[in-house]
Order: sequence, then C-alpha cells, then structure tokens
Amino acid sequence: MMEVMGVGIGILALFVGFGLLIGILFGFFGMGGSFLVTPALLVMGYPSRVAVGSGLAFVFGTSVIATLKHRDMGQVDYKLGVLMIAGTTAGLEVGKEIVLHLESLGLAGSIISVTYVVLLGGIGLFVTYEAVKGDGGGGVEHEADADAEIDADDIPDIAKKIQSYNVPPMIKLRGGIRVSLWMILGVAFATGLLSGFLGVGGGFIRMPALFYLIGVPVPIAVGTDLFEIVFSGGIGSFIYAMDGGVDLSIVLPLLAGSALGARLGSAATSIVDESEIKVYFGLMLLGGSVAVAVREVGSYLDMPILDTVSLVLILGSALLVSGMVVYSSLVELRSDSARQSPTAD
Repeated sequence: MMEVMGVGIGILALFVGFGLLIGILFGFFGMGGSFLVTPALLVMGYPSRVAVGSGLAFVFGTSVIATLKHRDMGQVDYKLGVLMIAGTTAGLEVGKEIVLHLESLGLAGSIISVTYVVLLGGIGLFVTYEAVKGDGGGGVEHEADADAEIDADDIPDIAKKIQSYNVPPMIKLRGGIRVSLWMILGVAFATGLLSGFLGVGGGFIRMPALFYLIGVPVPIAVGTDLFEIVFSGGIGSFIYAMDGGVDLSIVLPLLAGSALGARLGSAATSIVDESEIKVYFGLMLLGGSVAVAVREVGSYLDMPILDTVSLVLILGSALLVSGMVVYSSLVELRSDSARQSPTAD
C-alpha cells in the first residue's frame, strides 16, 4: 500500500497527532518533548540511537517554534538564558563523567533509573503541593506585564533567600529581579549536572528551578527554558544526525503536528492562571514518574507487557494534561469575553 517516506499512512497520522499533543505540552511547560517521544519510540521498536536522535531533533524543531511564540509575548529573558546555557554546559560535562565512572563499576543503569523516578516524582509532588497550597501564585500573566516589578509575595521563600545573597556582580532580570551572577551559575550548574547524569534535556528540572530557586515568574521561566533547549536540542540532534541517528520519516510528521501545538501551548501560558500551570506541570511529572517506574519494573522482571502499559500511561497522561490545558484556556477566554462584553439590556 501507499507509504510516505517509508512510514505507513496510519503511523504517519499517529505521529502527527502525537506531535500536536506534545507540542501543546512543550509550549505550555517548556519541557523537552524527548521526555515523552523517546520512550514512545523505544516501545514502538525503534533502535535506541534512532529513538534518542529523532527525539532530540524533534525537541530542537519544536523549541524553535515555541520560543518564537514566547518571544512575541515578551516571555524570554535572553540574558538569563545565556547564563543558564553557560552553567548548564559545565554541569553536563560533570554529570557525564559521573555516569562514565558508574558504568565502570557496573552501577550506572540501576542508579540512574532509580534517581530518575525519584526525582521526577519528587519534583512533581513538590510542585503540585506548592501550587495547591497557593504559594507563589500571581506572577506574569500577560505580555504587557512582563517587565513589571514582581510582588514579593509572588516569590517563593527559597528564591527570596537566594536573592538576598549580595555577592557581586548582581544581575538584573525581567520583572526587576536582582540575583548574584554566581547564584544563577550555581543553579544552572546543578541542573546541568542532573541533566547530564540522567541523560535528559532537563526541562522538567530547569523550569521549576528558575521559578523556585531564582524567582523568575512561571511564563518567563517556560520561555527562557525553551530558549535554552533550542541550543541543547540543536547540538544534540546534530551529533546524532552525523551518526545516522535521526530518522526524518519520524521527525517531520511529529514537527507537522507540533508546529500548531507548540503555538497553542505557548499562547496558553498568558491565558491560564499561573497556579494552574504549576498544578498541570506537577501532574505531568507524576504521570511520567509512574510510567518510567513501570517500564523499569518490566525490564527487571523481563515482562514486555509492562512496556506497553508504560507507553499507555505516557500517552494517557499527556492526553489528559494537554486536554486540561486546552479546556482551561477556552474557559478563561470565555470568561474574559463575558467580562468585556457590554450587558445587553
């Protein structure tokens, strides 16, 4: 039957739909799509090299689209982004060396898997708890407010403590935030180390770190994180492409769907209440943690059926959370429209 670039029509439609789904989440949270795409491709039977390389190429393309949308809304802090790239790069190298050392001891696989599940679930629980508790709400919700001074009540206590350390040089960020350069580089190094150790893009680590540790409003944290992913995803996909690890028959249909999804998700960050963004983000991480844990148990017990269960959990949580994002956006738009419309009498 007819195939497009070696991929059946059914698979092509699946990839386009999956790309739309991931694009919404990517633009809304600033999380690397490889967090969902790579495990899905592995379960579908693609070689590890192709799954990782194609996932990175997808991340690069989607991050460019989403970053441009966040830029249009004034939600990218380029100064902070460049500093984070510098610190993260150093951390990645250290993380990689730790992995190589653990591999020589034969402990890398088990330690990384356990750390990944615990970290993913821990951050998910923390973010969800903080959001439900109502700590650090408010922030920047519209483009016009992007450069406004941030209310001290909207900054998490940990970030206030970090901002209080007056260690020159001090850097002024969007929203009037002043933070020591060394504190920014320290946070970037720590997130980079974890990214290098776990072998992930690190969006699920960086986005909450920018908010809870540095005090950057959630929409700007998402936009700045995406700006950084443009570089890390670009370099990673180039390295894998040189080794034949990027399959365009996978990447192109994924990007076709995510082109729309990323812009929808990015636009939603200026519509949906910031506390809801954090709740959805936490739920997304918790779903991913359970899915990864199920996959690891399946590998340990040699039960391939659990790989399928893991994929269903990944797709199900992604579908649920992206649906909640779209629904919340529509409700908020309808409420705004009702408030702005004159009462008919």
